[in-house]
Amino acid sequence: MRWSKMHIPTLRDDPADADAPSHRLLLRAGYIRQLMAGHYSLLPLGQRVRLKVIGIIREEMNRIGGQEILMPVMHPAEPWQRSGRWELMGDEMFRLRDRRGTELALGMTHEEIISTLAAELESYRELPQIWYQFQTKLRDEPRPKAGLMRTREFTMKDSYSFDLGPAELDVSFRLHRDAYTRAFERLAIPAIPAQASSGTMGGSDSTEFICPSPTGEDLIVLCPECGYAANIEIATSRLAPVDDSPERTVVLAAPEPFPTPGVRTIEDLAARYDAPADRQIKTLVYFLDGVLTLVLLRGDHALHEQKLVDATGATSIRPAQPEEIRAALGALPGSLGAVGVTDHPVIADKALRGRRGMYTGANIDDTHLRGVDVERDINVGQWADLREAAAGESCVNCGHGLEIERGIEVGHIFKLGYKYADAQQIRVSGPDGQPVMPVMGSYGIGVERAMAAIVEVHYDAKGIVWPVAVAPFEVVVVIAQQDDPTVAEAGEQVYQWLLDAGVDVIVDDRQVRAGVKFADAELVGIPFRVTVGKRGLATGTAELTDRATGSTVQVPLADLAQHVREAIAKSIAGPPLTGHGGAGGRA
Repeated sequence: MRWSKMHIPTLRDDPADADAPSHRLLLRAGYIRQLMAGHYSLLPLGQRVRLKVIGIIREEMNRIGGQEILMPVMHPAEPWQRSGRWELMGDEMFRLRDRRGTELALGMTHEEIISTLAAELESYRELPQIWYQFQTKLRDEPRPKAGLMRTREFTMKDSYSFDLGPAELDVSFRLHRDAYTRAFERLAIPAIPAQASSGTMGGSDSTEFICPSPTGEDLIVLCPECGYAANIEIATSRLAPVDDSPERTVVLAAPEPFPTPGVRTIEDLAARYDAPADRQIKTLVYFLDGVLTLVLLRGDHALHEQKLVDATGATSIRPAQPEEIRAALGALPGSLGAVGVTDHPVIADKALRGRRGMYTGANIDDTHLRGVDVERDINVGQWADLREAAAGESCVNCGHGLEIERGIEVGHIFKLGYKYADAQQIRVSGPDGQPVMPVMGSYGIGVERAMAAIVEVHYDAKGIVWPVAVAPFEVVVVIAQQDDPTVAEAGEQVYQWLLDAGVDVIVDDRQVRAGVKFADAELVGIPFRVTVGKRGLATGTAELTDRATGSTVQVPLADLAQHVREAIAKSIAGPPLTGHGGAGGRA
């Protein structure tokens, strides 16, 4: 391939509206162009990287027995209606009608559609099955941003397993977890498997693969001691014991009201009335599927809404507005509580269980209660883990202090259970001849997001530093003096030698200064640069520069092809990933 003939529209300056490093660099280096918010064209370099990412994932899927298929992007409404997700997906699903008025959707995932194919399975002897595809997905993201990391149109590798029972599903789940671990290692993404919520997918166990990055949207709770990792939406921690003895708190036979004029926050009550936050009951009011519900937490704890959704199974959730709260409880936020409330559901965080001597609002403006015994005085209908784990709290497994880090979700695997098989009435003949419902798993990797994640951990001040396995080209041959016939001829000969040696190579044969060629090669991020120039030719050598380390060696022309192949092989087989942030995930 020739740089002079290839469309590589590099930009001199950073795009003004691109904040994430991957967004900025993929635009500057000529990999992508935006059509509209959340929709990007992949230019020739971008498509080359995308196909290499797909190739690695495909190899790992085939290794575990996956069979590649391809399903339509446009779906009829019926399978989604049978699963209950036609309404559940809400505004994120693109919907349309054809000329006959038939309701259709653009696929944001394919559990319903794969289940229609599995209806043809007849016997347990056909199980297990692992089917996968690389297909376009469309989601009406309310806030597409950060380039390829959050888009409305993207490529997903989604695979689905069908097994005879839970024990067999465990095997398929483990196979995918191992395949993903190998794929991300080969992609040079330092992905951490972390416990996660299943969300609208349903099912039980769920594991995300998170690439630590300051630009990530996910928060991951990590234990550096034992390796515990969980998305903050599901993470737990071990709380220090609390002493509620009469010597340490106000223990009363019944809650006692007291005036608190001007108190509106947990901090106000703590500062002015000697009511520590960990002895207060925070009362939040939400509508869960249209039902006004009181949500209780310890005063120093924060609610994570996904935990509330997971605990209640609610499909719609929103905080109540002040006027709605006053109409239901008789007071405004700042004086709310659940003591004596019997006409609204109450769900409480487990950290409140057994607590006494607590403070809470009295549902009268500017009035609070002291001496509250939670289980005696409050009609709690459900106890659940609702609080958000915090940095410094103790690991639930080993007791070590927890850390919280931002990250990019690059993969997600789910044990779906029987939800979709039941909705589509999938049955096979079991070992005893009786009908058996297969159990399903679902497993996804976002291809373009993986590309962005690679850039997020492999870049420097000069541009992208692609790992060899996914780089658009392994080597760029730079002809330093293009207008010198001898140098140009030697550069073409080196280019041909590398092609003949099986190297994925591009030659920069443009009629521009060598400095421009060097800058573009560094911006684009090609792992190795071979420079052919007058000085080297005078001694029968060319320069081989490693983009990641910046090191340059002089190599005899006769040995160049072999030396380049060895350098590429060494880079691909480099040391395990040990860190993240900036260039050089591999040494």
